[in-house]
Amino acid sequence: MASTYDWPRGAESADSEALERWLDARGWEVDPTVFMAGVLGPAVQVRRIGRACQDGESGLLILPGETVSFDGDRMRIMPRTPAPATP
Repeated sequence: MASTYDWPRGAESADSEALERWLDARGWEVDPTVFMAGVLGPAVQVRRIGRACQDGESGLLILPGETVSFDGDRMRIMPRTPAPATP
């Protein structure tokens, strides 16, 4: 089972479905109360299945082009690798 997921820029419905399957296998879900659209595509708020903001855990906001890591307990955004300098 992959421990990372790349949320693409310009994500479409097939990308959303793939993310939902990936999250579900790890006990997480897309928060249906949060939707953000931007120039680079939608941002997605995720949370543990059955959790709400009242539980003290706000979840994680995934922006277009970010990679999410799951360590068996928590979701985290992976640090971006800087582009190599060009001469």
